[in-house]
Amino acid sequence: MDNGNTETATGIRDAVLTNYAAQRQAMVAGDADALGALLAEDFTLVHMTGYRQPKAEWLADVRSGQMTYHSVEDVDVSVDVSGEAPVVTARTRTAATIWGATDTWPLQLRISFAHDGSAWVAAGTVASTWH
Repeated sequence: MDNGNTETATGIRDAVLTNYAAQRQAMVAGDADALGALLAEDFTLVHMTGYRQPKAEWLADVRSGQMTYHSVEDVDVSVDVSGEAPVVTARTRTAATIWGATDTWPLQLRISFAHDGSAWVAAGTVASTWH
């Protein structure tokens, strides 16, 4: 993303970090409606297992309790606004119950963003483990 304007880059950085923080809050609160509003219509979540989950299915799992997030603790968060789209990379310790398995996972979340005409929304997230 060649915006050539530090103020613009700072504004984009702040907007995507605000979205990411709101995603974490909605996940822990189990608020699928709030979470859904932060995601692009064609959003997908790629789990650490490699499973690519569409937005509607993920939100249904959050609503039903199949995916319950107990806490998401940031260890390191960075933002890259130099490419075609902003990307947040967050290393977290995520305590959750996912499809019956409860644990605290060291997850790296790579979240790409897109502008939907009015705001920056998450276009996709790829989750992997880190050590």
